[in-house]
Formats: sequence, C-alpha cells, structure tokens
Amino acid sequence: MSTYWTLLKTPGVARVIAAQLTARFPFGMLSLAFLIHIERVYDSYGSAGLVLGAMSIGQAIAGPLTSRLMGRWGMRPVIIATLVVCASSIIVMALVTLPISGLMAIGLVAGLSTPPIQPAVRTIYPKIVNSRQLTPLFSLDASAQEIIWVLGPVIATFVAIQISSVAGILLAAAFLVGGGIWFVALPEVGRVRIPRSRRKLGAVLGRPPVMLSTIVGFMLVAACAAVEAGVVAAFGHGSSDSGWVLGIFAAGSLVGGLALGHAPIGPWALAGRMLIVTVGLGLATLGLNFWWLAGTLLLAGVGIAPAFAVLFGIVSASVKFSDTAEAYGWVGTGQLMGAAMGSAIAGFMIDHSGAGAAILVAAGFAALGTLIPTIGRRWHPDLRGRDASPIPDTAPIQVQVS
Repeated sequence: MSTYWTLLKTPGVARVIAAQLTARFPFGMLSLAFLIHIERVYDSYGSAGLVLGAMSIGQAIAGPLTSRLMGRWGMRPVIIATLVVCASSIIVMALVTLPISGLMAIGLVAGLSTPPIQPAVRTIYPKIVNSRQLTPLFSLDASAQEIIWVLGPVIATFVAIQISSVAGILLAAAFLVGGGIWFVALPEVGRVRIPRSRRKLGAVLGRPPVMLSTIVGFMLVAACAAVEAGVVAAFGHGSSDSGWVLGIFAAGSLVGGLALGHAPIGPWALAGRMLIVTVGLGLATLGLNFWWLAGTLLLAGVGIAPAFAVLFGIVSASVKFSDTAEAYGWVGTGQLMGAAMGSAIAGFMIDHSGAGAAILVAAGFAALGTLIPTIGRRWHPDLRGRDASPIPDTAPIQVQVS
C-alpha cells in the first residue's frame, strides 16, 4: 500500500484519477438504470438489451476515431464536443417516450459521442509518473475504477426504485457533465500533447499484444455485462438486492487489483487472472440465491481489475506514444462490443430461459477469455524486469547548414 500512497502524492496523479472516475461514473449507472427503465416501460429485458447494445455499438465505433482525433485537434476540443452531444442524447432518452427503434437510434448517437476519457487518461499517465511507477499506476487505476462498479449499480438501483428510473438516468447525466468539465479543466489535460500518428487508422492492430488485449477485453466485458443482466433478472426490478450483489462483484475486483497489483506480468499473467474470473462465474451458475451469488461473484471479481491492469500494461509497452490513444481506443472498442454482445445475448436468454441462462452465458465468455491468452501466450509481452512505458516516437531533426 505504501507504493500506492506514494503514487497518490505524485503531483497531478490524485486529481487526474478523481476527475476521470467522476466523468466515467455514469457508465456504472446507465446500464442498470436503462435496464430497469426500459423493462418497466416496455416489459421486456430483450428490448432493454437491444437499446444497450445500440449504445455500446456506437461507443465501439467511436472509440478509435475520437481517440485519433485527439492527436489532430487536441484533447479538450474533442472531449467538450462529445460531452455536449452525449449528455443531450441521454437526457432525451430519459424524458421522451419513444418506440424501441427510436431509443436505439438515440442510444447509438449517445454511444458515438461518448467522451474519450479513458484513452485520454491512459495517454496522460506515462507523462506524470516515471517508468518504474507506471505498472503500479495502471493497477491502481484499474482498482480505483471499480468504485464506478461498486457504487454505480447500488446508486442506480436505489434511485430507480425509491424515486424513479428517469431520476436514475438524469443523475448519471449530471455526473457525466460535472465530471467531464472537471477533467477538461485539469492542467495535465492542457499540457499533454498527443503527437499526430503517421500510421493509417487501424494499423496499430497489427501489434499482436494490442489485438490480444482487444479480444480478451471483449470476452471479459461481455461476461460482466451478462452477469449484470442476469443478476437484475434474478432478483427483479423491485428489489435492491441486485445492486448489492453487483456491488460485491465489483468490490472483489477492487480487492484483487490492490492485492495483485505488484504481481509480475509474465506470459501467463492474463490467462491466470482470467481463470479466476472463469472459476467464480462457473460456480455462480449453480445457484441464484443472494448469498451464493454474492460469494461466487466476489471470487470472480478478484480477477477482473488485475486482468485489466495486464491489458493496459502490455498495450502501453508495445506501441509508440503517438499510437497509445488509438490503441486504447481499439481496446475500448473491443470491450464495448463485448458489452453489446453480452447484454443482447443475456437479455434474450433471460426472456426465453430465465436468469440462470445469463450467468451461464457469462461463464462461457470468461472461459473463452481464459483460453485465448493461453493459446496466444507468445503474443503476450514478458514485462518481468521491464517497465510498461510506451515506445518513444522518433523523428528526423532538421539541421540548418550554414
């Protein structure tokens, strides 16, 4: 823990982490808030899955594009423009009654305009700490973001049930606007300049670690999205138990991230951490009562933040600094496509086979997420004894000859 306290005392680190967590906090609320809201209005988890899927697909498309635009136009202009459109779309979805197709269309717009906070902050980190501190910072960040998934579901469920589902969505929009303004106002956001990449869009996917991280991130987030839908369906939209169980799931991730943050990142690191998730979700399929789900999902959660920390670390160590934002954009795209796939499949499975089927879907995604890095371990960088700093950009220097 002393390493983490030292990191937080480093100038700029604490405020960057706090601001980006606030700006991203709504995304721990919106899935549950929209799930409860749409199920109440349309009496269908499948419809809710379609709307959430459309939003996630929009986010997936936008990820690498908006990340790359930050290298051309700068972080602040891109984040401000997307913030305005995204917040407006979410508010319309909450206040205006529309057919499912209309909600899907606006959800797609909201997804396309999601502010690229995560790629921005991952690009800022190597500039505010030294190379030795970077891997622990990725672990701290992956653990700290579990605050989003610990408190977000609980707050969303409480507000949606005790006040209204509309109020839950509007509260998420307020966090998005407030946190986004705080983040763009940070001096670190103004100081860090992302060099314009000279490579074609998508070329960074030619780096095997980036592709590996994108695919495994897809599987991990798909599993989490299916768990979320399954837990809500298991307890019903009238119970706050779903929020507490999902909070415990995320608390396991927080504990795992802090406990395993210093573990060496060798070729088997990603597969090992994903195995923890798979075992926990596999056990969760055996029962749907509160305490069984709480215990098994606590175990599954222990592997989540450590797995994300490995994903971030191997990407950072494998690309040039000018390509980091786009690389993280593609990794984010994989995760958001996973969220879309997990939500959609789980929603339809719940309507046809019940909540237990969604947990089974989650376990299947996690198992694939374990198998893929096991087979592709030769693509996995060995960072034992190395730092995770990006590869420096080099460029010819013009020399004036007199």
